[in-house]
Amino acid sequence: EARAYPRHIMEIHEMVNDTLGGRRIGMPYCTLCGSAQAYFTDDVPAGVETPILRTSGLLARSNKVMYDLVTKSVFDTFTGEALSGPLRERGVVLNQATVVTTTWGEWKAAHPDTTIIAEDGGIGRRYPLDPLRGRDDDGPIFPIGDMDGTLGVHDQVFGVVLDDGTPVAFPVAAAAAALQAGGSVELAGVTLRLDGGGVRAVDSAGNEIEGHQAFWFAWSQFMPDTLLWQP
Repeated sequence: EARAYPRHIMEIHEMVNDTLGGRRIGMPYCTLCGSAQAYFTDDVPAGVETPILRTSGLLARSNKVMYDLVTKSVFDTFTGEALSGPLRERGVVLNQATVVTTTWGEWKAAHPDTTIIAEDGGIGRRYPLDPLRGRDDDGPIFPIGDMDGTLGVHDQVFGVVLDDGTPVAFPVAAAAAALQAGGSVELAGVTLRLDGGGVRAVDSAGNEIEGHQAFWFAWSQFMPDTLLWQP
């Protein structure tokens, strides 16, 4: 099952709780670090009620922090790890699903049966197409600390974390261009493939590796030991 979440709606709400493919997910979107993630909220330890995720308004390294409405546990939005509260005590780390970032036209062409979240939210509300109005055009609006200067602050990367904890990142523009030209994009056993104008990752057996896009400053700060593919 495919579903599209328009950026201009996510920029307003910053979070959606949904059911997709029979699974409960929570999807935070951080406008500051250009990152949308999807976490399975039904994959929690026995006895733990399904979290209902909300954005807190707090920041960690210029990344918005989320919390669970049920237990008031605070989560690292970038990693899915519970940082405080009852779910921290249970050692909860939410498992991630892949998010493909692309245009509506390319997504619709690749996934003609896709659904899309309601434009009016069922309440008659309309959303501006550019609610941020170029807010980040001159760079991050909050301090970001030290970062790896290999790429630009707002360069988009697609990142994954391997089972052994190794983070791997791919500059999106360069990787997509290489794939569109018929080349291959591989690093540390991770292979990128095109999907609806965006990219997703698979392992050597063709199994999906969950990942998402983010600005380089965010990925490199949360994953300072990341491996970086370069053309």
